[in-house]
Amino acid sequence: MSQDAISVEVRGILPANSGCAVFIGNEEKVFVIQVEHNMGAVIGMFLNDTPKERPLTHDLIGHVLDGFGIKLLRVVITELKNSTYFARLILEQDNELGRKIVEVDARPSDCLALAAHYKSPVFVAATLFAEVEDMSEVLAQIQESAGDEEQG
Repeated sequence: MSQDAISVEVRGILPANSGCAVFIGNEEKVFVIQVEHNMGAVIGMFLNDTPKERPLTHDLIGHVLDGFGIKLLRVVITELKNSTYFARLILEQDNELGRKIVEVDARPSDCLALAAHYKSPVFVAATLFAEVEDMSEVLAQIQESAGDEEQG
């Protein structure tokens, strides 16, 4: 992976007014992507390896990818336009016909759910990472106050 993308991970998922705030980042910076409440729950379930009674949509997609021998190499959150984040799934299929890599446009929430499901790396385009607001302190304060509530 070139220097055009920065390695990140999900640092926290918290309820918000209109769904969930997914905190994504690294030691340098953390930013927020707002997702629907159910998508926040799905991402959290995959991150925590929570067993599910029946396959969810992302389990189904995973089964289809597995059935065709397709690997999720990585996810890249590429840009922000009109308050909407864009992302790409980088998929690889290697079989008797050769190796093929395909990029698929997808919602960041779907990309994060699949990356959590497959334990695949997540990246952010360097230009986007440079422009997003750093929310590290906000996340730290929320986590600290949650810790205080648990102790109190």
